[in-house]
Amino acid sequence: MSGILDLLNSDMGRQMIGGLSQESHQPTDKTASVLSMAMPLLMGAMKRNASTPEGAAGLMGALSGKHNGSILDNLGGLFEGGVNEEVKVDGLGILGHVLGGSQDNVVGAISKKSGVDTNGVMQILQVAAPLVLGYLGKQKNEQNVSDQNGITGLLGGLLGGGNQGGAGKEQSLIESILDGDNDGSVIDDIAGMVLGGNKGGGGLGGLLGGLFGK
Repeated sequence: MSGILDLLNSDMGRQMIGGLSQESHQPTDKTASVLSMAMPLLMGAMKRNASTPEGAAGLMGALSGKHNGSILDNLGGLFEGGVNEEVKVDGLGILGHVLGGSQDNVVGAISKKSGVDTNGVMQILQVAAPLVLGYLGKQKNEQNVSDQNGITGLLGGLLGGGNQGGAGKEQSLIESILDGDNDGSVIDDIAGMVLGGNKGGGGLGGLLGGLFGK
């Protein structure tokens, strides 16, 4: 299975980057940088949420209904003339649900690393969130995923990009960024290490080089 970041290197991914660049009035390279950080974080947050039966059931319900992947069938139409408000409102709801109290920390860390201001990051994320969920819905349907183990396995595979050795470490770091107690401190510290601060030293930069760009 190819990972979520492989999506960005596909024709569909390039279409997403171009559309989101236009929508947010950000350069293409910076938009791609935001997405390469945000997509694994969103997937990691969804995997964490799906680790409980209730969370998995909620995600399965969303992927079987509104977020079944149909949004990806006409990306040209989605971005033509600007993304409609309904998609943006949906995206804000997804971000709030998936990231919870970590949202501001995640947005701030991505902003600092990418050089895109926080408003620009939010503009990209609120449209990217329904696209990520749609991609997950499409994968769920193609692979006939029907239970909690299946959905967490699917998310793990998309995060790891198949059998890359660092996938487990990357996943645990993502979960650290999204620390559930919402006190901000762990998120700030780990986000600083992962998204370009100097707190970690050692191998963190190399470990997540593939996941978070350069």
